Amino acid sequence: MPTLGIAPLLDAYFRRRFAAAGLVEASVPLDGGATTVHCWRFPPAGADRRPVLVLLHGFGPPATWQWRRQVGPLSRRFRLIVPDLLFFGGSSTSGSGPGAAAAARVSEAQQAEAVAKLVAAVVPPAGARVSVAGTSYGGFVAYHVARLLGPGAVERVVIASSDLLKADADDRALLRRGGAERVEDVMLPRSPERMRRLLRLAYHRPRPFTPGFVLRDLVQYLYSDKVEEKKELIKGITLGDKDKFQLTPLPQEVLVLWGEHDQIFPIEKAFEVARKLGANARLEVIKDTGHMPQEEDPKRFNEAILNFLLPAPKSSL
Repeated sequence: MPTLGIAPLLDAYFRRRFAAAGLVEASVPLDGGATTVHCWRFPPAGADRRPVLVLLHGFGPPATWQWRRQVGPLSRRFRLIVPDLLFFGGSSTSGSGPGAAAAARVSEAQQAEAVAKLVAAVVPPAGARVSVAGTSYGGFVAYHVARLLGPGAVERVVIASSDLLKADADDRALLRRGGAERVEDVMLPRSPERMRRLLRLAYHRPRPFTPGFVLRDLVQYLYSDKVEEKKELIKGITLGDKDKFQLTPLPQEVLVLWGEHDQIFPIEKAFEVARKLGANARLEVIKDTGHMPQEEDPKRFNEAILNFLLPAPKSSL
């Protein structure tokens, strides 16, 4: 009989936080059933007029782990849609082949297409505008969602801890910091020691000591599903490939959020990204945080999002 580790208990607790925020769990079929996107979303019934906000998670654990400190405060002001991106959590696509063969065809732009179809399927009335916020890999996807749907469908965009200008040199620098030979070795830890290294990179203030058995449990629970598919997702990222991707300014208002001590995407990249996104973008740095400011300082992170997405009305005086 398998022992009950800490990761399943945490997972159950985080799911309860989503439910307590009034969100319901759903699996939405797309593309005639070839694609399924698992998400947590606002209840479909009722005449709710709150604006819609889509939260897109980063590479790693499912959405319930990454947005658990946001759904409570944000759900009071927004109708939330929080999907698991393709090949994370309960989301997948068969594409034209099974498993890793399908994932090999999924870039961050194609992730955005799935998110756009999800929004069209669950947001009434059809054509209602939404805002989108993404962290890390989810920021890559959020940028593409905004570009794909345009300002008529996407009102405002939050890009958090997400190097849209990532190139091969940035990957090499990350590998030096992470003591690894491949990006997948950093982002898909397969041992307690690799997990410990990832936590040290992701957090400015990681726990002083996490026992090896806890790290082993986290690796087994969070990083053992769809491993080959996720490796293909890493290879499929088009950022840095000038033949496939060019970063251009967005017509929407954009908030770039970044942790001051980010070791995955260092803070100097934040200024470059904000500058490249153009006049509609502004940067806010959250002090004393790393790559996960939404976890290390959720109060300031949530306030930044709320102040940006729900600006105070201008005085008529």
